[in-house]
Order: sequence, then structure tokens, then C-alpha cells
Amino acid sequence: MKKTLSIATLAIATAFTVSLPTMAQVVVGGSTTTGVTVTESTQIALGWSVKKALLGKTVYNETNQKVGKVEDIIIAPDKSVSYLIIGAGGFIGMGRHDVAIAVTQIQDKAGKLVMDGATKDMIKAMPRFDYANDHAQRGRFIAAAEQDIVKGRAHLAELDKKAGSAATEVKAKLDMEVTTLRADVKSAETKLSEMKQAATSRWKEFEASVSAATAKLRKSMDSSKA
Repeated sequence: MKKTLSIATLAIATAFTVSLPTMAQVVVGGSTTTGVTVTESTQIALGWSVKKALLGKTVYNETNQKVGKVEDIIIAPDKSVSYLIIGAGGFIGMGRHDVAIAVTQIQDKAGKLVMDGATKDMIKAMPRFDYANDHAQRGRFIAAAEQDIVKGRAHLAELDKKAGSAATEVKAKLDMEVTTLRADVKSAETKLSEMKQAATSRWKEFEASVSAATAKLRKSMDSSKA
């Protein structure tokens, strides 16, 4: 157990030493990932891919048979879970089958990476781990932000109408909610527009600001519905 944790600690520590330009965001290709739970799959989808000294190391089973090679390391955003991307078969990347394995399933035994009970055929039988196309990921992020903005506009129109016909004692409260919501819709629109106007390859630079703006918009909508 202690050796297993040391691998996780080593991988997690890397997240603090790799600069952002060398990172690549990844998502799992498909709805399931053998070797990890559903919760862990979600963490992989949001995780960062990093390079480390473990890259290229051979993984063996308990009988000293080679079952694959470490092709990459995935660090979850909260640094709580890490995964080794193990490749089996193929030659110089051609025909290789990559799968995601939580580091807790692999032990460091005298400097050798060991996955008890594993075989190369078992690795090949697992669903393939694929890196998502960054352009497609950008498109999904923008679509989600636009959906929040559309909902915000619709709720704003509804709230504005309600405020127009409200009794005096509640109108002031509704007017305040309208003002806040209108500002949040505008902020989200502006941040998303900035992302769209930037070079496609730079969209990650704007992700945090857009996410913060849409999160605030959703919070305002929820507050006004209470």
C-alpha cells in the first residue's frame, strides 16, 4: 500500500511543476472506462495530462510478464486521483491500445511497476482511452455557455414582465433582481465574446473567466426563482 501511494504522490507532485503550455486537457472516448469507477471517469475527463519520469516504463504482472507500457499520466483537477495510461501491443504507436488505470491498481515493487493479475490480452480487451479533439472540446464548452446565456435572457424577460405588473410592496425587490440578472447576462455575453474573438488555439486562456461568469449567472437565476 505504501509503495502504491508513492506512485500517486509522485504523479500528483508533477502537476505543480509542469507549466500550462505543456499540458493538454483530455476526455475519455466513450461513456465507460474499464479499470476506473464512473466517478473516476469524470475526474479523468476533467484532468490534465502531464509527462513524468514514469513515462515509458514497462508494467509487469506478478509473474514478471510484460503487460504494457506507461504512455502518459493523468492528474485529476483536485490532485486527489491520478491514472496511468497503459499502452499494449503495436509498434511505435501504430496499433497500440491505450487504457486508463488508476495508480491504486499498480504497485511499485523494487522499482518495477506491477499490476497483479493483468495480462496483455486483458489490457487489449479493455475499452480504449482516447484523447478528445481540442476543437470539439472548445465547441462543447461554448455551446454550454451559450445555453446558460439563453436561459438567462429568457428568465430576465420573464422577471422583467413580472416586475412590471407587481404590486408596490414587491416591485422594488423584483427590480433589484432584474438589475442584477441583466448585469450577469451581459457579463457572460462579454466574456464568451472575448473567447470567440480570440484565436481558437487560445480558448483555454478564457475558460476560467467564462466559467465564472456563467456560474454567477446561474446563481442569480436560482436566487430570483426562490
